[in-house]
Amino acid sequence: MNINEIMTPHPQTIGPDDPVSAAAEKMKEFNVGILPVCNGDRLVGVLTDRDIAVRAVANGLDPDQTLVRTVMSRLIMYCFADQDETVAASMMETNRIRRLPVLDHEERLVGVVSLGDLAARTHQERLAIRVLEHIAGKPEEFMVPLTHRS
Repeated sequence: MNINEIMTPHPQTIGPDDPVSAAAEKMKEFNVGILPVCNGDRLVGVLTDRDIAVRAVANGLDPDQTLVRTVMSRLIMYCFADQDETVAASMMETNRIRRLPVLDHEERLVGVVSLGDLAARTHQERLAIRVLEHIAGKPEEFMVPLTHRS
């Protein structure tokens, strides 16, 4: 199955010169954790909710005065719309990421594919579980025995 069959098309984007507060509002409004950062129709970065929390808020930056370009991730992993979903899964697994921008061959943003898209739309639960385990760790790694206090 090609990525264009499972991706979310026409994702919300933000510009590099927009304030971080506008990005946060957009994330809240559309219930997303990532915004591709585009200059026109060209992808120049990605901004995640984690970028806002760690690079802006934790450093005491004013979200109304701080530009997206200041806190966005510039190293962008992406895939092409006509690639097989296993390519996206492999990239997510290798790079420990949950979402990938999707480009056409003219390098224009056409969508975003997420781990949730892989799980829900490919009907390959094992693939999604394998990727999630690689990203987040196996569930038993987080299981801590409870001790009973007397």
